[in-house]
Amino acid sequence: MKYRTRTFYTDKQKSEMWDRWQRGESLSSIGRRFDRASSSIFPQLALTGGIRPPVRARSRLALSIEEREEISRGLALDRSLRAIAHDLKRAPSTISREVRRNGGRRAYRAAVSDQRAWDCARRPKACKLSFNETLCRFIARKLRLKWSPQQIAGWLMRKHPDEEQERVSHETIYRSLYVQARGVLKKELQQYLRSPRAIRRSRHATQKGLKLRKIKDAVPISERPPEIEDRAVPGHWEGDLIVGANNSYIATLVERHSRFVMLAKVANKDTQSVITALIKQAHKLPKELYRSLTWDRGSEMTGHVKFTMATKIDVFFCDPQSPWQRGSNENTNRLLRQYFPRGIDISAYSQAKLSAVARQLNERPRKTLQYETPAEKFTQCVAAIC
Repeated sequence: MKYRTRTFYTDKQKSEMWDRWQRGESLSSIGRRFDRASSSIFPQLALTGGIRPPVRARSRLALSIEEREEISRGLALDRSLRAIAHDLKRAPSTISREVRRNGGRRAYRAAVSDQRAWDCARRPKACKLSFNETLCRFIARKLRLKWSPQQIAGWLMRKHPDEEQERVSHETIYRSLYVQARGVLKKELQQYLRSPRAIRRSRHATQKGLKLRKIKDAVPISERPPEIEDRAVPGHWEGDLIVGANNSYIATLVERHSRFVMLAKVANKDTQSVITALIKQAHKLPKELYRSLTWDRGSEMTGHVKFTMATKIDVFFCDPQSPWQRGSNENTNRLLRQYFPRGIDISAYSQAKLSAVARQLNERPRKTLQYETPAEKFTQCVAAIC
């Protein structure tokens, strides 16, 4: 059997590898570029947790490879160290130390000395979290509650605006999780992230075409009043279904002004089941806080007229293949996949469990709300109408 020799990638190849990874290419695609399997690419990226290492830069005060080559040539011609220093416009002591620590006049070699200088210059900076055990424990606790690193960092900024030592950036949290050489946050905490991957990667998504459905008497989103569009007035919601295995579904509702979430247990995807569940949810809120609903063009809403007659809530429909028109709901559904991963049967979850998940999501700070929580924002809306 013929075995391939071990692959050593050049700096240029590694740079191209990182460029392709950051553009969203798969490991298999990158491997094909270098005629290697994906298993050959993964270790290169996993060394730093999928986070591209910064380009190393040499200090302007350090000797360059060109200067070291001049030193080597001068030594070969038996010139004095002071004469070499004069030509390079360097202090004689600088040249003397350079030659002495790299083998002396007879053994000095420019390339070897330069590589040794690079190796000795590595100074891994200690992570900020390694000096603050209390902050580290706090971050670990919030990660277990499924707070994102950005939510944690934003909340800390809000609570400690003038205490630098009590704050940390979300990038520091990610690096502490994915670069285990830092030895700060345990790798097991990665499972609480929204995208539990072995290594980090850029967010590149593809949209799959949706089958268009014609809904009778559908009011298009273009006829939605401007007050709904600018999110200034509370009471306007976006909705959709989350799909699980074995034809199981959950109806998700998000209030546009506060990003407050409600979840409704749905027996099936047929319009009767969905409309019944939505009517039941609508009756839990004051009419001032539930004025309109924006949905996509799924067949489950063919009974929207019945819903409007029972609740006095107007229903608007997005344009075909335009999920971004109900972006708050799309983003919330992505967050909910932490609790309801794809491929699981979600019919076993009770309404009480769904409400508990919604409550936990509503108590997480949101960047778009300046790190207030949806629950706080929604409570303010309730207080305003009382």
